[in-house]
Amino acid sequence: MDNGRVDESDDRVGARSGRDETTEERADRRWTELLQELRVAQTGVQILFGFLLAVVFQPRFATLSDTDRTIYVITVLLGSATAAALIGPVCFHRLLTGRHLKPETVVWASRLTLLGLVLLFCTMCSALLLIMRVALHNTLALWLVAGMALWSFICWFVFPAWALARSSNGRNGSGPTK
Repeated sequence: MDNGRVDESDDRVGARSGRDETTEERADRRWTELLQELRVAQTGVQILFGFLLAVVFQPRFATLSDTDRTIYVITVLLGSATAAALIGPVCFHRLLTGRHLKPETVVWASRLTLLGLVLLFCTMCSALLLIMRVALHNTLALWLVAGMALWSFICWFVFPAWALARSSNGRNGSGPTK
């Protein structure tokens, strides 16, 4: 096999993935897709985390209630955990490169990315809660945050789960259904 591919019975995944690619080719493609997703998520996390780190140095921070300070500390910790989880796949790849573990690296990096997205959801809700409490000083803040949390949850998790359920009901994503 001069092109680096093994024979069809060995590691072809075309029947399952709809593509004619080896396990290594599939891992390379999935890694590239994951990097694109991480670029989007990491940018948002960096902006949010940078904002959070700067808040403590603002003059108005000293006037926050104990509850708001607690929310702030929790939000900063969530932001830090989010950044760690979303940067984790880069370290995973760097430390395992050249060890012929690309498929496993992609699986673990995908898990870290999903964890990072869940943490990002929590960080955003917590930051929004802090901002709404400071801006509104009433229970409307909780309702607004709950509404935005529900909307984000639907966009991030419910819609993809719904699409997955529809595709696994025999439609396999091969086109629009009626």
